[in-house]
Amino acid sequence: MKITDVRLRTVKGEDEAKLKAYADVTFEGCFVVHGLKIIDGQKGMFVAMPSRKMPDGEYKDIAHPITLELRKAITETVIAKYNEVLKAEGEKEVEAAPIEE
Repeated sequence: MKITDVRLRTVKGEDEAKLKAYADVTFEGCFVVHGLKIIDGQKGMFVAMPSRKMPDGEYKDIAHPITLELRKAITETVIAKYNEVLKAEGEKEVEAAPIEE
């Protein structure tokens, strides 16, 4: 499955904010997933899938990749796009956290 477009909305605010941007990812020009989040985690930047808070307070993914390969492709593509935005704004680029198998 090929990613054909990534659109970002950066989040500006506190220096310590973990949420850096929201992403919408289009697959093969015909299916879009809105609401992915770029998060600055303990091991580095990662892409969180869109989720919903359940009545018990737990968050549950609404949509997510089934295969590790697709998760890696989404992460690499979204982080690359985020780095393009950072570079255009004159900020330092970031690296994605390793994806554990």
